[in-house]
Amino acid sequence: MRIISQIDTLLTQDEPVSLLDIVYQDEYLVAINKPSGLLVHRSWLDKGATQFAMQMLRDQLGQYVYPIHRLDRPTSGVLLFALSSDVARLMSEQFAERAPTKMYYALVRGWCGDGELDYPLKEELDKIADKHASQAATFKEAVTQYQCLQQVELPFAVGRYATARFSLMQLMPKTGRKHQLRRHLAHLRHPIIGDTSHGDGKQNAFSKQQLNNHRLLLHAAQLAFTHPITQHATVIDAPLPADFERVLKTCGIDRFSV
Repeated sequence: MRIISQIDTLLTQDEPVSLLDIVYQDEYLVAINKPSGLLVHRSWLDKGATQFAMQMLRDQLGQYVYPIHRLDRPTSGVLLFALSSDVARLMSEQFAERAPTKMYYALVRGWCGDGELDYPLKEELDKIADKHASQAATFKEAVTQYQCLQQVELPFAVGRYATARFSLMQLMPKTGRKHQLRRHLAHLRHPIIGDTSHGDGKQNAFSKQQLNNHRLLLHAAQLAFTHPITQHATVIDAPLPADFERVLKTCGIDRFSV
């Protein structure tokens, strides 16, 4: 089932969000197109944050919502909530079994090709959020399929490179490790533009100065799963945000649409 996006507004990390973009809703589930910079819920990681997707959606709908999965704060895209604890449990079971499929778009450094990366990742533990967890982090299976959609080269020297090369990638994670896509692309030596944790500082500075980019260029564009109540195949699409699309057009990628 698909529903047309309700809002088409430009949202950036520094602008307050007044109304969330609901891209899917029925009596059991609701999904938003989360803007980059918005936390899913309150977190010790940022005590100064004043807006949270879960609370905002609760206020917008006038009822409690249950988050099914997470998106990193700087990542935009499909974020699914249940409207009851029973539906939340059923959907959580699907995610635990890796039944839903996810598709992301990312702009990365260099000319990246197609492939599948099977590269285990060590658990990332946060000093604050995970202070009570065992600090003996282990490596866990992590698999990502990736496909290059477009490549572009700009006549600007960046770091040791004579020109600025970028690839627009379609990413399909088969597992759900913390920062998996960001870490996997960094491992491939094609870090995602705007990634301040795993990316390339010089490329990020270039994208900020020359492309007017102020966000992580990673977007969760599609989520597909079996509806827990109707058992229908359900596909939720989240249109590419205006700030992401603007950067692509600045690069010369102007025929792209979700």
